[in-house]
Amino acid sequence: MSYNQSPKPKFEATWESLKQFQTPDWYENGKFGIFIHWGVYSVPAFANEWYARNMYVQGSPEFEHHVKTYGPHTEFGYKDFIPQFTGANFNADEWAQLFKESGARFVVPVAEHHDGFAMYDSDLSDWTAAKMGPKRDIIGALAAATRQLGMVFGVSSHRAEHWWFMDGGRKFPSDVQDPAYQDFYGPAVPASPEAVNGATWRNKDWQPRPDAKFLEDWLARTCEIVDKYQPQLVWFDWWIEQTVFETYLQRFAAYYYNRAEEWGQGVAINFKHEAFPEGTAVYDIERGQLKGLYPAFWQNDTAVGKNSWCYVEDQDYKDPADVIGDLVDVVSKNGALLLNIGPKPDGTIPEGDANILRAMGRWLSINGEAIYDTRPWSIYGEGPTEVSEGSFTDTNRSAYTGQDIRFTTNGKTLYAIALAWPGDEAVIRSLSAGSPHQTGEIASVSLLGSGAVEWVQNEDGLRIKLPRQQPGEHAFTFKIEFA
Repeated sequence: MSYNQSPKPKFEATWESLKQFQTPDWYENGKFGIFIHWGVYSVPAFANEWYARNMYVQGSPEFEHHVKTYGPHTEFGYKDFIPQFTGANFNADEWAQLFKESGARFVVPVAEHHDGFAMYDSDLSDWTAAKMGPKRDIIGALAAATRQLGMVFGVSSHRAEHWWFMDGGRKFPSDVQDPAYQDFYGPAVPASPEAVNGATWRNKDWQPRPDAKFLEDWLARTCEIVDKYQPQLVWFDWWIEQTVFETYLQRFAAYYYNRAEEWGQGVAINFKHEAFPEGTAVYDIERGQLKGLYPAFWQNDTAVGKNSWCYVEDQDYKDPADVIGDLVDVVSKNGALLLNIGPKPDGTIPEGDANILRAMGRWLSINGEAIYDTRPWSIYGEGPTEVSEGSFTDTNRSAYTGQDIRFTTNGKTLYAIALAWPGDEAVIRSLSAGSPHQTGEIASVSLLGSGAVEWVQNEDGLRIKLPRQQPGEHAFTFKIEFA
C-alpha cells in the first residue's frame, strides 16, 4: 500500500471528513451495471456460492453432496477444486461485448469472495487466479476490456467474512486443519452463528473479533486492488458493519477517495445496512428494493437467478420482464440496478444468463432515454402491485400489471413507464386534470418505439389510446413533453 499522497489530502479518516463525498455523475446517470460472481465456487455448481463454507457444515445438503460426490474432506477439500477452475474459454472482450449489448454502463466483478481465492494478481497471496487455476489476472483483463468499450469498471470485496467462513472445517477431520493450507483457509475462527450459541447473522460484534493482523491484511488487500486497477466502484458485503471494522473503513475510504482525487475520477463505495453513515458512501440493498422514493442515490444488487449468485446446474432463472420491471422501479426511486451473472468454471457465460442480458439490451435500445441520465419525479409511481422493502425480497411480489406506472424525468420531459401492456388504453391517475404533481401544460405524448399517440386529460387521469401492436416485449414508456 503506497501512501504517496499530497501533504494535505482532501479526505481524512473521519466520518465528518468523509461526508465531503459526492456521488459521481457517471453513477447517477448510468443506472444499470453488471455484477459477476465467478470463482472456484463455480466448479461444484451445487446450491450456491457459499458451497465453500457449507461443504464443511456437517448435516448441510452441501456436506452430504460433497462426501457422496468427492469423498472425505481430508482427501478432497475445497482447495482441490482449484485445478478444475480452468477458465479455458474465458474471453474478457467477449464478456465485455455482451455487457455492452445489455445496455450496462458499469461492470463489477468479484475480486475476492468469502472463500479467500483472489481473482486478481495479488502480491499478498499465492491463492490467486493469476497463480493457480486459470493462471490469469482476471480482474486486470476485465478492467481493460470494460474500459475499452466505454463502460466504468468496479470491483467487489467479500474478504471480511473470511475471518470465520471456513470455521466448520474445525469441527471434524478436514483439510481446513492442515497447516499446509492455513494461508488459504485461515483464520477460520469459530465466530459464526453456527459456532457461537446465541449469535445472530446481524449481530454487529461477533466474538472473537477479528484481530489486528487480519484487519491490517484486509486493509492492505483492499488498497492493493485500488492501486493496481483504479476501480471507480468498490462494493462491500455486509460483514464490514462489525464494530471492529469502523476505523478501518474510515482509513480505506479516505485512502480510496484521495486516490480518486489524484486520478481525477469520480468513485463510490457500496455498503449494506449501517456500515457507513449517510452521505459518506452509496447505500446498497441485496436482492431487495424500497417502497418509496429515497432522497439519496442508492443501489439494488440482485441476480438473474433466484437461487444462487454463481453458476449452478439447476439455476432457477427470473423472467426478463421481472428484471426489467425492477430496473424501472429502482430507477424511479432514485436508485441503480446491479444485475449479477454467474459464468461457468471454463469461462463461458450460460445461455440463460446471456438471454436475460440480451433482453435487457433490446428493451434499453428502445426505452433507454427513460432510464439513462434521468432523475426521479415528485412521486415514484402508482399502481396496485405491492413492492416489498428490504434485503432478500426480490421474489416476494406478484407480477407487475399494466396499471403499475413508474416515473422518471429529464428536463421538461416526463417518462411514464407502464410495467406491463395496459391493453387498449393506459390511464395515468397521477396526471389527472389539476394534479398537484403536474408543473405545466402537456404539449405532446408519444410511445417510445411507436410514435405519437392520442390522449385526453380529465379528472380520471391522462388517458392514452394505445396502438394495436406493442413496441417491444416488456415495459412500455410514454414520453410526455410539457409546454
